[in-house]
Amino acid sequence: MSGKRILAVDDDPSIREMVRDYLVDNDFQVETAASGAEMNQILETKGADLILLDVKLPGEDGFGIARALRSKSPVPIIMLTAQREEVDRVVGLELGADDYLTKPFSPRELLARIRAVLRRHALADSAQKPGTDVRAYRFAGWELNTGTRKLTSPTKARVELTNSEYSLLVTFLRAPRKILSRDQLLEGVRVNADIFDRSIDVQILRLRRKIEPNPNEPSLIRTERSVGYFLDVDVDPVR
Repeated sequence: MSGKRILAVDDDPSIREMVRDYLVDNDFQVETAASGAEMNQILETKGADLILLDVKLPGEDGFGIARALRSKSPVPIIMLTAQREEVDRVVGLELGADDYLTKPFSPRELLARIRAVLRRHALADSAQKPGTDVRAYRFAGWELNTGTRKLTSPTKARVELTNSEYSLLVTFLRAPRKILSRDQLLEGVRVNADIFDRSIDVQILRLRRKIEPNPNEPSLIRTERSVGYFLDVDVDPVR
């Protein structure tokens, strides 16, 4: 993972300096920005492999920035905040953040979180597990291409998926009509279970909003109370 470019967006210069110095010492390339505008400039000119995004920026809402980022890019996002309320963590996850770190944090914990998120994204980018030769999955009029990670709706519209949403959907598609526990789903998407107890529930909620005709009454991804979830539809693997 050495050489990966990390973009730290925070209005506190001491935090930007601490993050930059520590990550550079651990073989990362680091860019820093104090605002969403500076962040966009860097993304346009240099890009980033992962973004550290402060929730509270002057005159800006980090959640809104995360929403805009996720609408156009699957770049990994770790939210930074001084808030400890669960609702903030849930909102960040629902918007597509990959992890959430509360200030003050230790540089070592930040480094561990960054490495974990980058590992998960590298696994998702590989698209398929070794030994599988499925090019696409078709289900209920939908098609998921595992090579391009393109999800096409029954109306032929392109639906963007985050890395975690993609991995979660593939986990379901590989085991249609089989009840999967939260632990099995956590393993499938490579999420660190002790970061967020309800991370799978949040990700399933996000995925349902994208593929269910009525997310409030899901017909594709169903809940088996106290057990887990299952994909209640036939799946046609295309090889």
